[in-house]
Amino acid sequence: MNSKTNKIVSTVDKEATNLLVKVLNKITTKKLKKKKKDVILFFCAHNDDQLLGGGGTIRKYVDEGKEVFTYIFSFGETSHPHLKPNYVAKMREKESIKASEILGDKIQNFGVEEGRFLEFIRPNDIARIIKKRNPVKIFTHSPDDPHPDHQAVFKLVIEAVNILKYKKDLFSFDIWNIFSLKTREFPKLVVDISDTFRYKNKAFDKHKSQLNTKVTLGWNFYIKAVFNGWNNHCKYAEIFHKINPNEYSFPNVHKRVKPKK
Repeated sequence: MNSKTNKIVSTVDKEATNLLVKVLNKITTKKLKKKKKDVILFFCAHNDDQLLGGGGTIRKYVDEGKEVFTYIFSFGETSHPHLKPNYVAKMREKESIKASEILGDKIQNFGVEEGRFLEFIRPNDIARIIKKRNPVKIFTHSPDDPHPDHQAVFKLVIEAVNILKYKKDLFSFDIWNIFSLKTREFPKLVVDISDTFRYKNKAFDKHKSQLNTKVTLGWNFYIKAVFNGWNNHCKYAEIFHKINPNEYSFPNVHKRVKPKK
C-alpha cells in the first residue's frame, strides 16, 4: 500500500471515528437528559385547604411522577383566638409540613394575615409563579365557596391566568360548600383516589390543632369521597370543576386595598 493510499485510509478512518463519537455522544446525552416532570399547582387560603379539597389527588399525581407545588396564603393564625397569633402560625406551619411529607407536595407559605390577602398580594405576584412553574394544571378554590379568604384567592388566581392568557386547565375544589351551584354544569375532572385516600386521612390527622375543622369538615370529605366514588365506579374519588377564566373578571383586585386599621 503506497503512501497516497495510506493517507486516504487514514482520512476515512478519522471521519468514521468522528462520526461514531458524535452518534455515541448524542445517544448518551439523550439517556442522561432527564425528562421534565409535569408540574401541578395548588393555590389555597389556609394550610389544610389543599388537603381537604384535593389531598388524594395530590398524592396520586406525586405517585405518577408529577411535581406538585402548593402555595398557601396564610398560616390560619386566627383559628385559635385565645392563643397568640405567632404561636398558632408556627404550630400550623409545622403541621402543614408534616402533612405535605405524607402527600408529597412542595409547599410555600406566603404568611399573609387572614382577611388581608388583597392588601398584600397582587395578581401579578401569582402570574409570576405560574409563568415560572409552567404547570399543566392549576387547582384553586371554588367560585361559590362562601369563605371570604377562599374568594380572594379565587379572584387573584383568575386575574393571574388572564394576565398570562393561560391556555391549560384550571380547576376548582370545594371546601365549605357541599353542593357547587355555580359550577354544577361545568366540565368535571374525576380522580380515582381509591389507592391514595388513606394518605389524605393520614395527612389530615397531622393537623392536630384543627379539632373544629375535623368535627365540621372531617365527615364531609369522607362522605364526598365515598359518594363520588360510588357515582364513578370506584371506592373513593375527588371531583373538580373546570373553570373558564374568561367568564370572570375582577379588576378591583389589581388595585391596592386600603389597609385595615
